[in-house]
Amino acid sequence: MRGDMATRKSAKKSTRKAGSRRYGKKASQKVERSMSEMKQGKLRSGRSGKKVTSRKQAIAIGLSEARRAGGKVPARKKARKRSAKKRGARRDAA
Repeated sequence: MRGDMATRKSAKKSTRKAGSRRYGKKASQKVERSMSEMKQGKLRSGRSGKKVTSRKQAIAIGLSEARRAGGKVPARKKARKRSAKKRGARRDAA
């Protein structure tokens, strides 16, 4: 059972082209900018306006800005799960 899962994962990884980047240049620039803002104490959360102190949160803000700007960034985990569910439901209906 476990061996089957491992082969499935490795097959999934190989679908990406060799040498292709998961994140684009714009994404790294946005993350870099948000990290420096966080270190300076200038980065604020969107809804509440609280100061961001978490490194992970600063990276998430940078990636979401890159997505809005049209950079090459993978979909959020939540969105990825949702689209997988839709695909499964579509397959079951057909």
